[in-house]
Amino acid sequence: MGEPVPPPMTSQRPYLLRALYEWIADNGMTPHVLVDARMHGVRVPPHTVKDGQVVLNIAERAVVRLEMDNDALRFSARFNGASQSVVVPMAAVIAVYARETGQGMALPPDPHSSEPGEVEVDADAAASVPAAADETPPEADPPKRGAHLRIVK
Repeated sequence: MGEPVPPPMTSQRPYLLRALYEWIADNGMTPHVLVDARMHGVRVPPHTVKDGQVVLNIAERAVVRLEMDNDALRFSARFNGASQSVVVPMAAVIAVYARETGQGMALPPDPHSSEPGEVEVDADAAASVPAAADETPPEADPPKRGAHLRIVK
């Protein structure tokens, strides 16, 4: 008989996200996440999505009821003055970084991730958020120094 096969481990992504969030916040910086908005289960205001991705400010002062469990990132935030509920499955989080410095980390691929799908949009929320082509809400600011995030294989 061979050695017993250990059970598969859970995803490391939520643990890395929580640790990096704490590190960024403890250093007085603003934590942002880069999200693949095409992943199944992602619920964000549709006007914040650009090229299938969205950058979200998850600083304590920018969100309400922030939850980072092993399945998803959940919070409420104001977009164009309207409160919105946001849900981001862990598999959809591409990276977490400090807005001010660009320091952070691209999260490793999740072997149990979903295939890209449609962005889930709450019809009531979408109707209450005016889409402005030339206006970008603060929650969707692109990284100022994105060159710091590189995927290393």
